[in-house]
Amino acid sequence: MCMPNTSSALKTSTTKNEHDASGGNTSILRRYTTLPSLLHLLHNQQITLLSPESWDDRNDAFFLDQYRKRMEAESVLALCFSMARETYHHWRVFTHGSEGVCIEFERKRLLAGIQTVDGLRGGNVEYKRIDALKSEKPPVDSLPFLKRLPYEDEKEFRLLYLERSRKVEAKSFSIDLKSIRRVTLSPWMPKALVAPLKTTICCIPGCSKLKVGTTGIRENEEWKKAAIQK
Repeated sequence: MCMPNTSSALKTSTTKNEHDASGGNTSILRRYTTLPSLLHLLHNQQITLLSPESWDDRNDAFFLDQYRKRMEAESVLALCFSMARETYHHWRVFTHGSEGVCIEFERKRLLAGIQTVDGLRGGNVEYKRIDALKSEKPPVDSLPFLKRLPYEDEKEFRLLYLERSRKVEAKSFSIDLKSIRRVTLSPWMPKALVAPLKTTICCIPGCSKLKVGTTGIRENEEWKKAAIQK
């Protein structure tokens, strides 16, 4: 996990092996989000960090708020990615029906474009048992990058921004659209909408060569062929 000084420019943890035992690839960051969020990102060529106050994981939100208080800051904002390979459960938990999308980023290229931003930091989330925290209290710098062990399958990478002087709900940072490897549409997207949506996305300035596709995680013809008796 990366624990840099919060006043410095962005620094992140590195890994010697880009592929983990689960089949994940730490050089790829997947952002599961909504179609409106994707369109906002592409049109503005920005990623946006948001307040964790509304997060479903209340333990996680509490840790970030404690970090904010102990750093004597007014706001803490975050953006979460997964380093795990695509799973059905990621789609179910992190997206909402047909409007869900997955944006795949090249980690190095994405972070290279924002590494000079003051107050921005990033790191891999570490997953701990409760008894481990009872025996050894975590240092302040680690609080934003700790989660309970039941969330381990997320394999999360997190961007964090600390605003010391004022209360803010969001903060955007410019990115290079070439850092996006691929956009995958929801497995619940009606087939009739796929082609026009691809056209719409690729008509956005800077996105003409963007790879936009679908996922066979719910229905895969090659998989189904294996059950057909010849």
